[in-house]
Amino acid sequence: MGEKWTTADIPDQRGRVAVVTGANTGLGYETAKALAERGASVVLAVRNVEKGEQAAARMSGDVTVQALDLTSLDSVRSAAAALRSRFDQIDLLINNAGVMYTPRETTQDGFEMQFGTNHLGHFAFTGLLLDLMLPVPGSRVVTVSSTGHRIQAAIHFDDLQWERSYSRVGAYGQSKLANLMFTYELQRRLSTHGTTVAMAAHPGVSSTDLARNIPAAIRLPLTWLAPLILQPPAMGALPTLRAATDPAALGGQYYGPDGLNEVKGHPRLVTSSPQSYDVAVQQRLWAVSEDLTGVRFPVGQSVRPAVTA
Repeated sequence: MGEKWTTADIPDQRGRVAVVTGANTGLGYETAKALAERGASVVLAVRNVEKGEQAAARMSGDVTVQALDLTSLDSVRSAAAALRSRFDQIDLLINNAGVMYTPRETTQDGFEMQFGTNHLGHFAFTGLLLDLMLPVPGSRVVTVSSTGHRIQAAIHFDDLQWERSYSRVGAYGQSKLANLMFTYELQRRLSTHGTTVAMAAHPGVSSTDLARNIPAAIRLPLTWLAPLILQPPAMGALPTLRAATDPAALGGQYYGPDGLNEVKGHPRLVTSSPQSYDVAVQQRLWAVSEDLTGVRFPVGQSVRPAVTA
């Protein structure tokens, strides 16, 4: 394997089933495309089925489409049920879909849009599919976070849905911090099973449709800086692909670009913010997420790490 990890380093994926959310465009499209090219049976789990079919037609290999609207728990349950009827096992679940800096909106279930889509929708989807993964050696859940988990980010248990006041940036930061906390708590719960692992990745700063809601005050300077800081979606997908396929990757790891400030570059192991490793907050978020979604995972409660003197 070369020093700079690329899609050429992806091992043969024949015989593996990969489900990628938000895979009709951007990072998800590039992730799904690369997995299909290496032989995986790939499911594009997307809100817009027509766009998903168009994306699948541009890919080579075994690629199918599944309707999934992460803003609706009914849709999440329907999608999971459809996948369970089609597959006996799932090897890779890549929680890639997301929204960023949206105006104050709610999902169909009344959750703040960014928290509901980026975290709660994927939390529920993972929980409903996990028992198809647990018997499968080498199976992985990879959740895509962001460097935004460091910006105005905290888990606001007193106002998770931002009903008192709303910050686009703060709500996005909360959702991306939640992605990481979910990953770390899930990995602790999986650790006794010895098969499935949970990992996270972030794409740096990539040129995708996700940025369409960036406030105008930020968008203009970003346009000027774009040639210097933006990388194409194919590069932004590499950390996710490495987490999903590198035989040396381990549960609980987090991958991002190797460039300055993790803005761009080839994938390597990175660390997340100190607060993302707070076990008590992770476990509290997990319990709240179960209550909000009504989804219980087929893995037991994690054991809090012992504190040594």
